[in-house]
Amino acid sequence: MAKLPVLSGHAAIKAFSKAGFTSSWQTARHVIMEKAGMEVTHSVPLHKELKRGTLRNLIRDSGLTVDEFVALL
Repeated sequence: MAKLPVLSGHAAIKAFSKAGFTSSWQTARHVIMEKAGMEVTHSVPLHKELKRGTLRNLIRDSGLTVDEFVALL
């Protein structure tokens, strides 16, 4: 299992975009991402560094593994 890197919100959004998620709208400091065929929406914070627990929860909710997510970076 790959170690989960420390990423910015923008880097996480780019990786989720490669996995098929699209940005549907943005609040002040969060981007809401959706994927066709999934009921789950992601609220990715636009922070300089995402906490590892927050990133891990986003990855788990998207149906990806940490290894798959790291490969998308």
